[in-house]
Amino acid sequence: MNASNLLVELFVEELPPKALQKLGEAFGAVLFEQLKAQGLLASSESRLTAYASPRRLAAHITEVLPQAEDKAVSQKLMPVAVGLDAAGQPTPALLKKLAALGADASAVASLQRQGEGKAEALFYASTVKGVVLTDGLQKALDDTIAKLPIPKVMRYQLQDGWTSVNFVRPAHGLVALHGTQVLIGVKALGLSAGTATHGHRFEAKVDPVVLRDADSYAEQLREEGAVIASFAERRAEIVRQLQAAADRVGGGVRPIDDPALLDEVTALVERPNVLVCEFEKEFLAVPQECLILTMKANQKYFPLLDANGKLTHQFLIVSNIQPQDASAVVGGNERVVRPRLADAKFFFDQDRKKTLASRVEQLDKVVYHNKLGTQGERIARVRAIAKSIAQQLGNSELGRLADQAAMLAKTDLVTDMVGEFPELQGIMGRYYAQNDGLDVAVADAIEDHYKPRFAGDELPRGDVGVIVALADKLETLVGMFGIGNLPTGDRDPFALRRHALGVIRMLVEKDLELDLETLLVSTLPAFGDKIQDATPQLVEFIYDRLANMFREQGYSAQEVEAVLALQPQRLSDVQKRLEAVRAFATLPEAPALAAANKRVENILKKSEISQYSDVRRELLVEESEINLFQAIDRCEPEVISKFKEGEYDQSLVLLSSLRPFVDDFFANVMVNSDDKEQKNNRIFLLRKLYVLMNKVARISVL
Repeated sequence: MNASNLLVELFVEELPPKALQKLGEAFGAVLFEQLKAQGLLASSESRLTAYASPRRLAAHITEVLPQAEDKAVSQKLMPVAVGLDAAGQPTPALLKKLAALGADASAVASLQRQGEGKAEALFYASTVKGVVLTDGLQKALDDTIAKLPIPKVMRYQLQDGWTSVNFVRPAHGLVALHGTQVLIGVKALGLSAGTATHGHRFEAKVDPVVLRDADSYAEQLREEGAVIASFAERRAEIVRQLQAAADRVGGGVRPIDDPALLDEVTALVERPNVLVCEFEKEFLAVPQECLILTMKANQKYFPLLDANGKLTHQFLIVSNIQPQDASAVVGGNERVVRPRLADAKFFFDQDRKKTLASRVEQLDKVVYHNKLGTQGERIARVRAIAKSIAQQLGNSELGRLADQAAMLAKTDLVTDMVGEFPELQGIMGRYYAQNDGLDVAVADAIEDHYKPRFAGDELPRGDVGVIVALADKLETLVGMFGIGNLPTGDRDPFALRRHALGVIRMLVEKDLELDLETLLVSTLPAFGDKIQDATPQLVEFIYDRLANMFREQGYSAQEVEAVLALQPQRLSDVQKRLEAVRAFATLPEAPALAAANKRVENILKKSEISQYSDVRRELLVEESEINLFQAIDRCEPEVISKFKEGEYDQSLVLLSSLRPFVDDFFANVMVNSDDKEQKNNRIFLLRKLYVLMNKVARISVL
């Protein structure tokens, strides 16, 4: 059978732009996999090309068969004892089963037997005819539509006025072409397959666009329909035009880099046309974050930045039409953006009439959480936690500045600008703090206390910002865990995982001399009796995030487990311990010491001793245990010294000298001596060895 290429298109009303790319990818991928599962693809060389524009989802698949090949199957019927009587003749049950499969008694002789004894069964070999493409595509299309990741389903009536269907948007056309042949009989959403589609609403040369064959789809839409059907091609064309327009403006300007905005605009236009617009320079007195946000969020424009990253008074629009005279389009967009920028300027001017300090009382009227009170109460807790952190760091001046920053950190939530653009919280607080003449460190901390906002985001730029950011995130973590509001599965409405990772990154990357449990416990008094102490759960939660972070950085699961098994309180030390463990694992003595350590660990677990004492030298009688004791005594001071100095790699290397003594001990000494004092003394010796070997990491894990 000759294979041909297949084209399937659903023509619909404007699709939701933020979902378009995923819808297009899913439409093609599911259709391809369903056809493959039915044996309708000619070979492994079959290829999928997915298309998605504002008004269409389509897929082009190469090497598709008109009918799948016949397939031999072997079907289990029943146990031999049930299907054949004592004389070997078919029972009524077997004949009835064969009849249901379209066979008669003549097929009994050809039945196969498999298995032995009571498990022996009869199998019927037959050939299943390959599915015809029309039927196979119908099934594949039904499954594809059912599995599309539709954010919100619409229910609408078909033209008969009675039938209702569910889809992301009303569909108005279906194309199903196998080469040049229309797959008559294929239907979807009340539509029958044909060859006609539609191009650009206003600029198509012909309407409808009648497709010649499956392979001419993209070309005909481009030439006759004025549509770039491929999402990727359209996106690349917008990028090219944006850069070309910026080059025409000159002066080293560049369009803002925003992949999410680019994807959304790509989903809004069928044939992009980038134009240069501008606004009055007086608006540049407003913080550029406000102007950029209003242009991007409300208008889907691309602001132009100069070589220093400063906003210019020009911006780029991506139009969906290409008129000979674009002045009306440019003028219209300039008129539309002006009121938006004027609103931003008005908010900024009004907000600056009141100081941040004068807004603190308003936070008492803003509910934070029904179990944790208002934002005002929350700010009081953050201030107390920030003071505690500064005390632990031993810096009173830092504490004073952190207290002021913490008091004002949330006040921009009650400003007009942040009320209009919540994304600007913190950013506007910094501008208003500067306007109030506050210390630069305080102003920066007001913005930075939200950092890191996402994975890979930068950390607060100064010490004051780090303290307030830590206090803010700890308040959220301890508070939410304290009221039992824990993340479950993929649900994490208060972003506790992100907050925990933020705490970890600040402790690690800023090399802060703060112990984790001390930090968490010192946070509790700020809450009074509002919460329960959930420190153990929170500690485990944070170490889980820490483990994930280091595994993603390339450390093995064993290395991470070995270090975190000890739950080191100084998180800034963890990476140095990991490097030390990695170096130790390369030593020839490492495997034997790890095995010995595991053996010691098991002995200590089984020991009934509740309280360990020092080793008594006079009870050591065997040469091997005396040698081990002396080796530990010689090694211990330097191992501990290197450990205290943070030279974990050297501390572990020194332990390698103990290997021959440990091996000799286990070869020649019976720990479970009949003499109870001698037995306990040997366990004390092993305990001394175990503590020394596991100061950096739990070696037995390796």
